[in-house]
Amino acid sequence: MARSKRYQEVKNKIDAQKKYILDEAIDFIKNNPVAKFDETIEIHIKLGIDPSKTEQSVHGSVILPSGSLKKKKIAAFVTPPKIEEAKKAGADLVGSQELIEQIQQTGKCDFEIAVAEPAMMKDLAKIAKILGPKGLMPSPKTETITSDFKKTIGELSGGKINFRSDAGGIVHQALAKVSWPADKIKANLVKFFEAVKKAKPPTAKGVYINSITLASTMGPGLKIGF
Repeated sequence: MARSKRYQEVKNKIDAQKKYILDEAIDFIKNNPVAKFDETIEIHIKLGIDPSKTEQSVHGSVILPSGSLKKKKIAAFVTPPKIEEAKKAGADLVGSQELIEQIQQTGKCDFEIAVAEPAMMKDLAKIAKILGPKGLMPSPKTETITSDFKKTIGELSGGKINFRSDAGGIVHQALAKVSWPADKIKANLVKFFEAVKKAKPPTAKGVYINSITLASTMGPGLKIGF
């Protein structure tokens, strides 16, 4: 992939052998924009896990103190008596068996987060193979199985996000905008990193955090030492 002249200029300022402290890295990214738009700041954490083992998959949720980047579309799978409650709580898509059947027939999921009433979990098994690979299956670990839709959907609509390691054992997450104040950027990064550390699988042995990289949307990465 061809990189822009500006990208190369910024990359040449980075010491590839150095592990930057977080404040340094944030300051560098804020003062060395690559694009003309307000770039997103992303963190990439390489984990010491075996991604081929299901039990070593890392996933969880965290409420970001400075808020999330954008509002995500939330689907709520509920029993009929809970439909109005879920709608009032702010769910964008609410349904019961008919919603499950629709997804089963089309294979399409027009939402980014799914929450479910405990009573619906046995029915959601029908579409687990559709939701699972997309990271949409409600789970106790992400606190998306709930009876308190007001609390759960309120948190998800605010600063709560879910995260998951990919097939390479890396957690990627967009956490802030370059234009945000440095303290707000740092607060989100620190909180997210702490959540990933706490999500270490019991069966993962050896070094858990192999490397951490911070970058803007279009910019080069900086190695971080926490």
